[in-house]
Amino acid sequence: MSEPALRRTSFEDYAAAELDGPQKHEWLDGQVTAMAGGTPLHAQLAAQVTHLLRQALRGGPCRVYSSDLMVKVPDGLATYPDVTAVCGPLQSPPSWPHAASNPRLLVEVLSPGTAAWDRSGKFLQYQRIAELRTYLLVNPDVRRVEWFERGEVGAWTWRSAGPGEVATLHDLGVLLAVDEVYEDTDVAPELTGPMLLRERQQAGWGA
Repeated sequence: MSEPALRRTSFEDYAAAELDGPQKHEWLDGQVTAMAGGTPLHAQLAAQVTHLLRQALRGGPCRVYSSDLMVKVPDGLATYPDVTAVCGPLQSPPSWPHAASNPRLLVEVLSPGTAAWDRSGKFLQYQRIAELRTYLLVNPDVRRVEWFERGEVGAWTWRSAGPGEVATLHDLGVLLAVDEVYEDTDVAPELTGPMLLRERQQAGWGA
């Protein structure tokens, strides 16, 4: 007996349901996946990055959005990044005016359940956005941020910054102080014990 076919949902049907639904979901290739709820620390880090970016970009052509903004990858993923910056007029998919298709910067606060996806499959999807220049990852276990920047020839460069250091987001001209990102949190300055092992496994380094 053949396996029953999985029910596929069009992007338009998914997006319409999201508009009034109580929970957020990701959409990819017709499949809809519920997004896990965040911790208070996750919410705090996202809010602090949002605030710092808004202050840095104030008065310029870029606008900063919270995780309520859906981002749609061309012919791909629809999801809700923790923070999004769009420079110039916000553009939307032809079939859905309530999503952004031209982010310049995307930010994800990592969590144990999503870190591997954020670093790999989701990042590969994000790279299909022509306007995207910077992808920033915020670690909730240690005071360290990582970011990827797209160069003029399309290659991505990885960088990181820790306590006392500054993340220089060249495309936007933003200096993001790591100590300010983690201000008023209990996040450790460096990984130890089980957290270090988990971080190595999520990064694909093994035990």
